Amino acid sequence: MHQDHTTMRRLSILSLFIIFCACNPKVSESDNPHFDAGLAEELGADDYGMKSYYLVMLKTPENEPNDTTLRAASFAGHMENMGTMVEAGKLVVAGPLGANEKAYRGLFIFQNIKDKEELKQLLETDPAIKNGFLDMEIYDWYGSAALPLYLEPSDKVWKVKP
Repeated sequence: MHQDHTTMRRLSILSLFIIFCACNPKVSESDNPHFDAGLAEELGADDYGMKSYYLVMLKTPENEPNDTTLRAASFAGHMENMGTMVEAGKLVVAGPLGANEKAYRGLFIFQNIKDKEELKQLLETDPAIKNGFLDMEIYDWYGSAALPLYLEPSDKVWKVKP
């Protein structure tokens, strides 16, 4: 009889726990009513909807070459190379910066890069970097996994190709 009483008590406690879990939203699988598990997986999101990227700050080098012809060709290739990196699914964000005391000229945000060595090799394909017209600083960056989703609509809002 003592064993039946203990079993009943354990079942009652278990039942209360199950009811608590079912009624308590903090114990649910997701706090977000809009959560899309498929999209999160496709984008490589963690539980917070974030993922790791690389942030590259492009800056004026200390000894920038003076060759204006090479400069023009290098920056034309720089613009073309950005398109190539976007098409490859690597470059997510790129853009110039206004004048500043750190000589920063622009930034890149990359995804789907194994490590900094792979990133450095990819950056060396940029003629402006390769020819010494831009230098770089590389940082680990943690941001929204949804960031790449802006690329498709951004291609629909420009009139003149940069």
